[in-house]
Amino acid sequence: MKRVVITGIGAITPIGNNIPEYLDGLKNGRSGANPLTKFNAEQFKTKFACEIKDFDVESFMDRREARRLDDFTIYGMISADEAITMSGLGEGDFDPDRVGVIWGSGIGGLPTLEAEIEGFTTGNGIPRYNPFLIPKMIIDIVAGQISIKYGFRGVNYATVSACASSSHAISNAFDYIRLGRNDIIITGGSEASITKVSVGGFGSMKALSTRNDDFETASRPFDQDRDGFVLGEGSGALVLEELEHAKKRGATIYGEVVGAGATADAYHITAPHPEGLGARNVMRLALADAQMNIDEVDYINVHGTSTPLGDKAEVAAIQHVFGDHAYKLNISSTKSMTGHLLGAAGAIEVIAGLLGINHQFVPPTINHFTDDPELDPKLNFTFNDAQERPIKAFLSNTFGFGGHNSSVIIRKFEG
Repeated sequence: MKRVVITGIGAITPIGNNIPEYLDGLKNGRSGANPLTKFNAEQFKTKFACEIKDFDVESFMDRREARRLDDFTIYGMISADEAITMSGLGEGDFDPDRVGVIWGSGIGGLPTLEAEIEGFTTGNGIPRYNPFLIPKMIIDIVAGQISIKYGFRGVNYATVSACASSSHAISNAFDYIRLGRNDIIITGGSEASITKVSVGGFGSMKALSTRNDDFETASRPFDQDRDGFVLGEGSGALVLEELEHAKKRGATIYGEVVGAGATADAYHITAPHPEGLGARNVMRLALADAQMNIDEVDYINVHGTSTPLGDKAEVAAIQHVFGDHAYKLNISSTKSMTGHLLGAAGAIEVIAGLLGINHQFVPPTINHFTDDPELDPKLNFTFNDAQERPIKAFLSNTFGFGGHNSSVIIRKFEG
């Protein structure tokens, strides 16, 4: 099978609106949490989230165009543009029939849908819906919009698997290229799910932190006092390319995708398998797909949402799969900084690991105060501060409601 490399990345996150800013936020352990500004949260149990900051849509596109797009599409197009620019793709560098887009989102255009329903219910029941409602809302529209903008006519669709959505998108893009079906695929995911419905819905199931008086440190993966995740928003994009195609056009190569796995817990709609069975299986599948031994992995960017059950199950799975090598690994949850970007989490976390490979550091798990006696203290969770370390290969885990599990392995490129 063909080799698949990464030639461009882009991101807009709560700790940075582009790759240089995101890198700076990761290195410095910046918290992206802030009091909610998107709506009045006075009556909500959780009054904070990790929002995009200092964002001016007119810096990226005409405001008239932006009004026809949901924020999750805007974020996706911005990150894709950065990734494509970084990749150096220019006219004549590719066959447009062999360039595709596979994009993930767990919720899609929820802000648009929520606003339209509110408008209907407060407008005397008159059905005056925006003609762009449906194309703004549907999850596959980001892939469609990117392909229309750049003229990419290859494979084009969306993946939807809750918080594993963009990780599955990357895995599928990897498969399409290594099987020779496309030369290049723009992949990743985006989410704009900080709305009244999502904060209320996740809050009602007690999934969100309610640490309103200390919101900046509310996302506490692996801490004894963790009380739920912090909702985030944003997007991550990657340009995946067949190796020989990239070399032929002289592209800079930032890493190589070498393995992927996908499994189901088949256990519960929201809770993980208590022994991490699905997580064990998906990591094993990714390692087998990459034809790698466990001691070749230096770092795991964990799902690590800061929930009591999820963090514990994932650690148990890592120890089961990696055995004694688990003590030589760095483990970290960048959700401690960005919050949980739901369907976009996998993309920005793969990018975090890739930045670690290229800048020789492990992003930290910030906001650690108290050790959890149920978690092995000898494991290196990279608490509070980034750690300098050469990374030759890392594994990224993402798990979604419904029991969806995805793991991706990225390796430092060696010709």
